[in-house]
Amino acid sequence: MDNFLQVILLGIIEGITEFLPVSSTGHLLIAEKLGLGTRSDVFNVVIQAGAILAVTVIYWQRLWQLAVNIHQPENKDYALKLMSAFLITAALGLVVTKLGFKLPKDITPIAWALIIGGIWIIVAEWFAAKKPDSSFITWPVAIIVGVAQIVAGIFPGTSRSGATIFAAMLTGTSNRAAATEFAFLIGIPTMYAASAKELWSAIKHAEVGVQENWLDVGLGFAVSTITAFIAVKWLLKYIQTHKFTWFAVYRIAVGVALLLLLPSGA
Repeated sequence: MDNFLQVILLGIIEGITEFLPVSSTGHLLIAEKLGLGTRSDVFNVVIQAGAILAVTVIYWQRLWQLAVNIHQPENKDYALKLMSAFLITAALGLVVTKLGFKLPKDITPIAWALIIGGIWIIVAEWFAAKKPDSSFITWPVAIIVGVAQIVAGIFPGTSRSGATIFAAMLTGTSNRAAATEFAFLIGIPTMYAASAKELWSAIKHAEVGVQENWLDVGLGFAVSTITAFIAVKWLLKYIQTHKFTWFAVYRIAVGVALLLLLPSGA
């Protein structure tokens, strides 16, 4: 397959899956196993940054409102909860790093994470439907969302957005739109920080240099940004009238297919 086509496909996969509850890391590893090639850490970090940029643009008005009206009690409370969730993730992330944890590269744990995550979505939707509609972000929601981000980071295939959205729904924010907004807003600083850390690590270990194909990196970044913008806009409209159930069905179907079709350890 032509290299440029591979880069475009990887950018599309990253853009679609980064904020939809299906796991971008898992899908990129699957794409690698299916022949789209292994890319550098720099490439993967930069195309992820494209997806983050897209969500930042989509939510810039909300972020601006929080910043300029921070003196208002409801905005101060919301911002403090965002900051607390981020700090919980950062602190736990440092612990995971110190322990020397490395993401698994084989398909089997990804397949199981997709299946378990699909069941998690169905359970969260079922419990949320039995609760009164609530858009309020409580402190337990903020704490659990912070922890959920690390769980998603440890287990590829879990999905950061999926883990945080449905953690919020199970903990008390039964309104899908409110849970999704909080999950996406906390994802912005978390993912920028993670991307900056990975990029710094690559620079520190001399992985960035003349050997990097910057045309590929730039193309992947552009494709990921555009695709993520479209995907998130669609998702925010979709969840106004639909449940997340079809994402659960998709995850379970893909997970089962991987277990059946690909050899263990692939």
